[in-house]
Order: sequence, then structure tokens, then C-alpha cells
Amino acid sequence: MRTNSGIVLSLVAALLLAGHVPPARAKTSDPELVWPAAPEPARVAFVKAFSRPDDLDIRRGIFQKLRNFIFGEEETSLVRPMAVVESGGVIFVADPGAHGVHRFDTKRGQYRLIQADDKAPLPSPVGLALGLNGSVYVSDSKLAQILVIEKDADVATPLAFTTDLLQPTGLAFDASSLQLYVVDTRAHQILVFNAQGNIVRTIGSRGTDPGQFNYPTMLWLSAEGQLFVTDSLNFRVQILDRQGQFISAFGQAGDGSGDAARQKGVATDSLGHVYVVDSLFHAVQIFERSGEYLLAVGSQGQGPGEFWLPVGIHIDASNTIYVTDTYNRRVQIFRYVGGDS
Repeated sequence: MRTNSGIVLSLVAALLLAGHVPPARAKTSDPELVWPAAPEPARVAFVKAFSRPDDLDIRRGIFQKLRNFIFGEEETSLVRPMAVVESGGVIFVADPGAHGVHRFDTKRGQYRLIQADDKAPLPSPVGLALGLNGSVYVSDSKLAQILVIEKDADVATPLAFTTDLLQPTGLAFDASSLQLYVVDTRAHQILVFNAQGNIVRTIGSRGTDPGQFNYPTMLWLSAEGQLFVTDSLNFRVQILDRQGQFISAFGQAGDGSGDAARQKGVATDSLGHVYVVDSLFHAVQIFERSGEYLLAVGSQGQGPGEFWLPVGIHIDASNTIYVTDTYNRRVQIFRYVGGDS
């Protein structure tokens, strides 16, 4: 009778003999897909879309193939991506449909679905924020918890905050003060925690006045230290300082260019443009810092540059734009190409 180790070695040998590196998928990059269309000067260009590790040229190693052969194929595709962040070639995607956070390490060619520290699924990871030294914060709206994924860790560990959250969603981390900003959508406010997990301030309450919120969802901390908050059911974006003091706001309900229907993710690029994901418009709208409408990227559909209920957005230092195209089960990548204005 063959031993278990002999069986495993035979399987490895069979996989090595039969396996081969599959040809790379055709690139989805299309330099001609730009916004606005010609003859206007291009401002935003489509780069590619991805749903699986293979789309990012991340190949399964021999031991991953062996594990899948023995225990069954592990699902690695995006299911319902809600939030995305990127740092140093590592892309994290929060996915309630997969009950975890996908980590695509494009530099090392590695993939991992990260769940809780007891291997329990995350029922509703909806927000992400980059922390210090490669760490990533995760909000789970059903667990009402904030978790952290340390650099290279394979689990998400809950943070022991000293208060109860109702429905944490959007996150932003301020590296200069080591403070974490958390949108609590059901509480209609933003909570600010220090490095010890204690609340240092709360921002806002329910209402329609400046500095008040009606079901806020996502937020973004710009390089200049301003908070951009999608005040979703007030149909506006509010801009606050680090202390939570109101600076300005823009937006109104409607179905015209620059109006709001169901705002979700928000981000800014290095030139100060404000990008707002509107799920019901199936588009990303771009504004000047003053709130002047500039451009919409996308429309409803399943092709490159088209969306179906998008939610999250992240913009890196090189003005590469990542958007979670939620019901198309993918992340689409764009780049700002419009120069210095």
C-alpha cells in the first residue's frame, strides 16, 4: 500500500509533468478609451479591469494547485466588491460576497482571501483604509467592528474599541496624527479614534445643516488634510477640516450632469479634483474642489469603462484610479491623463 507521503509526491510529480504556465490573458487596456471623447482633450483613460488573480498575472504555484486538487478549487474571483485600496503594488478589495478581503500582491505574484483571526468569514466588509507600514483597516458593517490586516498577515484582527458602533462603513487614516476616522452610517456621524482605540471626537449629527449628515457612507482624507464625506441622503459631498469643522459642500438631488442620486465612494487626485462614485448613475463624476462639475466617466453596462452599481474608489499618488464595479464583479482601473489642470 502506498503511504500518504507517496501519494502526495506522486500528485506533485503528476502536476509538474502535466502542468504548464497558461498563456497570459489578452490585455484589456485600450488607450483609445478616454473621457471626454475626441476632439476634446482626454482627461481620464481606461487601463484595465480585473476579477481574478490571473487578470493581474498572478499565477497559482504548484502547492496551491496541489491543495486545490486535494481539497477542491478555491474560489478566487470577486463576487461583490465594495471597497478597494492599493499600496506598493498590493491591491486589497473588500468583498461581502466572498466574506473577506482579497489581497492581490502583484509584485510577488501572490493572492489570498483574508478573513477573521479565527478563520471565520467576514459577513459584510465594506470599507478599507491604508494604515502604517503596509497595514490596512477594514470596517464590517454587520459585525459593527473595525479590523486590521497587518502587513503580510493572513488574518484580519478586530480592534478593541471602547464604544459600540452601529454600522461602520467609510474609513480614513491620518498618518500625521495616528487617528482613524470611521463613518457610522446609522448614527449619522463620524467617530475619530486615537492609536489606543479611544474616541477623541465625534463629528456631526443627523440633520441637513452644514456639518450634519443623513446616512453618510464613505470618506476620504486628502493630502492637504481635508475630509471629503459623501452625505448620501442629503445628496451632497461635505468637506471638513481634520477637526471636523465644516469648510464647504456641493451637490443636490437630481438627474442632470453633476447632480446626485446615490453617492458612495469619494476620492481626490494630486491636482485636487474630486471624484464621486454615484451608484444609480453607474458613473464616476469629477468635480473641481469648488464643486464645479467637470466630467462623468462611465455609463451603465458591462463593457470596459461601463459600470453596474459601482461603490468604492481609491486614487494612488500617481493618479491611478481604482473603482469597484460591484455588480459587474470586478475592479476597473483608470488613469488621469489630463495634465496639470
